[in-house]
Amino acid sequence: MGKIVRALSETGGVLCAAIDATDIVAELARLHEASSAVTAALGRMAAAASLMGSMLKYEGDRLTVRINGGGPCGTLTAVADYRGNVKCSVGNSKADAEDVESLVGSDGQLTVIKDMGLKEPYIGQIPLSSGNIARVLTEYYSISEQLPTVFTLGILFDNSANVKAAGGYMVQVVPPVSEKSVNTLDENLSKMDEIGKMLEEGFTPEKIALKALSGLGGEILDEWEAVYHCDCSRDRTEQILMSLGRKELAKLANEQETTEVCCHFCNKKYVFTSDDMLKMLKREI
Repeated sequence: MGKIVRALSETGGVLCAAIDATDIVAELARLHEASSAVTAALGRMAAAASLMGSMLKYEGDRLTVRINGGGPCGTLTAVADYRGNVKCSVGNSKADAEDVESLVGSDGQLTVIKDMGLKEPYIGQIPLSSGNIARVLTEYYSISEQLPTVFTLGILFDNSANVKAAGGYMVQVVPPVSEKSVNTLDENLSKMDEIGKMLEEGFTPEKIALKALSGLGGEILDEWEAVYHCDCSRDRTEQILMSLGRKELAKLANEQETTEVCCHFCNKKYVFTSDDMLKMLKREI
């Protein structure tokens, strides 16, 4: 399981959320049979979405982060709930590149969707300046939400290309904050090691969050476990098929004995026979 920790400065103006997402990233690598390059990119997306999801307020709130940069991996998507439980998908899980930035690409946009139970979800978008996921998310908060935020994300692999450590942290500043506090924070962040190295050396999310807030009177607010969780089911998949309409259902029922639907988030397959399709047709659509 992953672990999320949130810490707040003494004045309440600086918040740091940190996550050990090693188990989460290892699970997404297994489910998607992802290359190391894709694991490095999608793992960063998962860690970031978990942290962003942990900032939501209510149980039904959900957040989606999507990056389409035109790179060989295709579109990267991560969906998280308010507890940071996350699921991910990628266009090409076998893609390869020299680094994450090349894999993701920079010809496209970042989209953040927050579904908070309102009539319409909040949608924010910015053009990509690079394929650096942490940098683009930092820019998103500055441009779209006008909330000074810094992301640090990282994945560390062992000699067999297995996930050894993965995680990240985000720091947000809520004005007004004194210049002294900002300078202290900048100095702290400049001295932080790479997140994968910190986790490998035994730094817990608590220690990482408090290290970021060193000299600012940081205290742990809360902590909890987060997991890779796909909420797909046969019933939900059936509803998706029914949404295609009577004409398409009839076509599927007549043209093939079975219809297989694969979940893009966990690769679980659901098989529907032509009889299943005919039963759906009998229902009110």
